[in-house]
Amino acid sequence: MVSGVIPRHIAIIMDGNRRWARTRGLSPICGHWKGAEVIFPLVRSAAAMGVEVLTLYTFSTENWTRSEEEIQELMALIVHYLESHAIQMQEESVRLETIGDISKMPSLVQDVLAKTKQMTRGGDKITLVLALNYGSRDEMRRAIVRIVQDVEIGKLNKKEISEDLIASYLDTARFGDPDLFIRTSGELRLSNFLLWQLSYTEVYIAKVLWPDFTSEHLIEAIAAFQKRERRLGGT
Repeated sequence: MVSGVIPRHIAIIMDGNRRWARTRGLSPICGHWKGAEVIFPLVRSAAAMGVEVLTLYTFSTENWTRSEEEIQELMALIVHYLESHAIQMQEESVRLETIGDISKMPSLVQDVLAKTKQMTRGGDKITLVLALNYGSRDEMRRAIVRIVQDVEIGKLNKKEISEDLIASYLDTARFGDPDLFIRTSGELRLSNFLLWQLSYTEVYIAKVLWPDFTSEHLIEAIAAFQKRERRLGGT
């Protein structure tokens, strides 16, 4: 484990599942299943180091453009993962939460999410946030719609609209902005993930594909974070 300042909130784009599968002559879903195996060991390690929130980009608004077969397999994987880990999360005090427009997910996925959230609501060691049907632009659009609605009904005065108020309407309002952002597979894009929230977040790019990402890689990312001087917009 590492000593020193630990990021309170870490956000991760789990990239490289399909490439991992392709290099082994496997179907894309095999890479997703292998990538899912990585998650809970990392949750456990992050919790042990004192990380309070771990947000994972799980299924984006853009992922609906993938083949129907792959989408169905991903939905089945989400259901299986939650059903098989709910008790473990409860026992290890991991609280499950989500960001994104869950109402567009299949009813079975919504039901399993609701059940798992209910089972783990008392978790106070770490919060695992799954970004599902999430896109940052869509999140901001939904926030703007709610702000406009509140102005129209007189709940809010347009003069009150500030950066802090906008942030309070975002999906992540309960969790705060990430201190550390990690993207695996060496890609250098944000991919419509937490665009508002990552404004002052430290970025760490890991070359390893997500299914090969381990607790040691997480420790390396945190160690790199600790060497940086966070200026939060200063010079």
